[in-house]
Amino acid sequence: MKHSALKLLARAGAFAPFRAANRGRVLILTYHRFSRARDPLATPAEDFDAHLRYLKEHYTLVPLSRVAAHYAGREVLPERAACVTIDDGFADAYEIAFPLLKRHGVPAALFLITDFLDGRAWMWTDKLRHVALATSAGRLSAEVGGRPFDLRLDGRDSRIGAAGRFNSELKRLAPRAREEAIERIAVAHGVELPRRPPAEFGPVTWAQAREMDAAGLEIGSHTVSHPILTTTDDDELRRELFESRARLQAELGRAVELFCYPNGSFDERVRRETVGAGYACAVTTRPGLNERRADPFTLRRVSAELDLPHFVQSTSGFEQLKNRLRRREPAAGEVY
Repeated sequence: MKHSALKLLARAGAFAPFRAANRGRVLILTYHRFSRARDPLATPAEDFDAHLRYLKEHYTLVPLSRVAAHYAGREVLPERAACVTIDDGFADAYEIAFPLLKRHGVPAALFLITDFLDGRAWMWTDKLRHVALATSAGRLSAEVGGRPFDLRLDGRDSRIGAAGRFNSELKRLAPRAREEAIERIAVAHGVELPRRPPAEFGPVTWAQAREMDAAGLEIGSHTVSHPILTTTDDDELRRELFESRARLQAELGRAVELFCYPNGSFDERVRRETVGAGYACAVTTRPGLNERRADPFTLRRVSAELDLPHFVQSTSGFEQLKNRLRRREPAAGEVY
């Protein structure tokens, strides 16, 4: 739908009937990065502020722990329940999102990658973004998974887009093979990858995590190193689930029961091990609203990194209905 038409429809209240029809379903929103200006990687602070104002007007904002308790049969949620979640734990979650959440009194869940905060790793998707942004080459060229890529590099948006194309292919590889491929691409393009991420791609600190947790922002696990769990063996999978939870609990001094599948990827084995690791619920990137009797370990979310008219449309359930009519399920979402 063209943006001008969508803007008019949103202002006219065209999506209110869909919002009303879905009042018994639970809306869980996904955010990743935040920025003070327009950036292809992030939700601008101005948009996030508008989202929170809209949510407060049309929904009852609840913490994810209440959603988990609801699906465990211990809590009854109000109609039009909505929940904010933030993945990964980049520094801008503290610097930009946290003050706005406090200002509006909106609860949220923040999913952290423990090795990321400990300085032992940085997001593998950001490594290719760093290469694309730092290289002096005019093209990003390499073979990944047997497929050749040769993409032109111009401004920031073009470089971020090129890295995204590579990341979509790299996610198919096992973690070790993926890291080797990233290192090979970096060397070929004259970029040295630092051991710790540059500030642009850095995480919150443990002190900031404890401050946010004390203020009521719920901290959950996003694994130790953010692998795609369906590509890990059983030992790696259990380590990612158990050690991340134990590390978070040691830092926060309380039980951690919320989990987020990296890249939203899971299967029955991953789901079973997540339950066994002691979590109360897990969120995916499967798009849509959650039914009254949804599985608490395969919760759907709506990607919220949109301007307000698109946000109104996507949160209303209109997209879900449209996709049902098309008799197809949309892609699981972007790689983060």
